[in-house]
Amino acid sequence: MISNQILQNTIDGLKGITRTDLCVIDVEGKILAATFQDAEQFSQSAQEFVASPADSQVMNGCQFFKVFDDHQLEYILLAYGDTDDVYMIGKIASFQIQNLLVAYKERFDKDNFIKNLLLDNLLLVDIYNRAKKLHIETEVRRVVFIVETNREKDGNELEKIRSLFGGKSKDFVTAVDEKNIIVVKELADNESYDDLERTAEVILNLFRGVAGNHVHIAYGTIVGELKEVSRSYKEARMALDVGRIFFQEKDIIAYSQLGIGRLIYQLPIPLCKMFIKEIFDGKSPDEFDEEILTTINKFFENSLNVSETSRQLYIHRNTLVYRLDKLQKSTGLDLRVFEDAITFKIALMVVKYMKYMETLDY
Repeated sequence: MISNQILQNTIDGLKGITRTDLCVIDVEGKILAATFQDAEQFSQSAQEFVASPADSQVMNGCQFFKVFDDHQLEYILLAYGDTDDVYMIGKIASFQIQNLLVAYKERFDKDNFIKNLLLDNLLLVDIYNRAKKLHIETEVRRVVFIVETNREKDGNELEKIRSLFGGKSKDFVTAVDEKNIIVVKELADNESYDDLERTAEVILNLFRGVAGNHVHIAYGTIVGELKEVSRSYKEARMALDVGRIFFQEKDIIAYSQLGIGRLIYQLPIPLCKMFIKEIFDGKSPDEFDEEILTTINKFFENSLNVSETSRQLYIHRNTLVYRLDKLQKSTGLDLRVFEDAITFKIALMVVKYMKYMETLDY
């Protein structure tokens, strides 16, 4: 269904060209859009016209027209005046709204198809049959972006992104829930993952500076067939979750950049608990004081370099060695040894993952 705002914009534009007032009324006599005041006075006439067998009629000094959607009466269009010129303008306006109905219906059908494709609700044969009817190519390169906003969509975010990709009818912008907007983007043969990062930046820039609307963007891998689009969507969803756990400082995260976080995210919680119990002997990294945690993180950032870490922490090298020795006594792991450092790093990530999963249970 066409929104009232689109109808209003359409007849406002037509009035600007023709200088003729127009009004769109539904079959129950409700005014949907009008270019003049007191349009309600024509509600009764519109309802009488609905019952008439005529497709157009002059009533109360105005031209009335019926606008159909697949032989189903959808709107009554009123053109103010009863001259031949007004009749012609009314016919043009009716034709314009008729075309809008066709375009929106086609977009709705495609939107519905893409949603079911993303959610794996279609059989393989249905994918190809419906794609052919909707004139959607099946063997082109595509990728799925997910744009997560921190507030429920009021329609504005969706339209913002649609306006960005509006010039390319081969791209699809839709939503499968209240929080995320999905972009299924068709790619040229020469487009790479660097181009995807730039596209994500362009989307992100649409929302920069908007108060209270922090946006995160994730995208999956490039697929070559329509049937694989759901895989790219699942990858993007995983990237969004893993990014929320391990890459909180990033606004854009790609599935291909998840590294070991992707593996940890797929571990069952009982196995994680067993691993942490073995590493920390029932303790938790939460019990480490802030000084030790800061030291650990900075040591990892500097690739286990003692001199550079002590310099950045503004402490003596011996002080850093003392802290590392203290940590080794309490955990049995020496972060100066690569294997122990890897084990400790993974353990910290596992704890972070477990804490995140606990928040989802509440």
